[in-house]
Amino acid sequence: MKKLFIEREIKYTGAELSAHWIYKNFNICGSAIVAFVGPVEVRLTEMVDIEDVIKNEPISSDKMLNFIIEDFDVSLSHMVSNQRLFICIIKETLEEKGLKVERRGDDIFYNGKKLSVSIATKSLTSSLVHTALNIVSEGAPIEVSSLNEAGIFDIKEFANRVLDKFVAEIEDMNFAKSKVRGV
Repeated sequence: MKKLFIEREIKYTGAELSAHWIYKNFNICGSAIVAFVGPVEVRLTEMVDIEDVIKNEPISSDKMLNFIIEDFDVSLSHMVSNQRLFICIIKETLEEKGLKVERRGDDIFYNGKKLSVSIATKSLTSSLVHTALNIVSEGAPIEVSSLNEAGIFDIKEFANRVLDKFVAEIEDMNFAKSKVRGV
């Protein structure tokens, strides 16, 4: 699993959650995770979460820390498990900073308000996850919490810590499944 923190701001519209977006834009071929900062505006026509579409709940925020994971080796069921693992890693990283956060499924809450959005999906060639954390609370259609509200201002350092922990976990799981003999 390769990783990259993208230095330039990117607006997330939902179109980025597609096969080979990481490869086409950042020349990283294969399974990878990237992080970037930017505004988020996902219209209902671009949303992959059918429940949110039915509820007429588009996603928007003035500034979020976005993560996209693409894996070519796993099913959607496996990717949903990896998504939950990723959310747990984010929660753990926030708790290391002394924050009290709560995880409900694939969502993280701080001060009782939603801090994150996350979805896992499948393309023809890969499985994908988009997870984003509000950096600021402005621009969201509901009342949300934010990393800045939680006292996290060095977004790049935080993102790189999460990237490192996730890649290490995936590599360790790959080692764990390859070191055993069948019975």
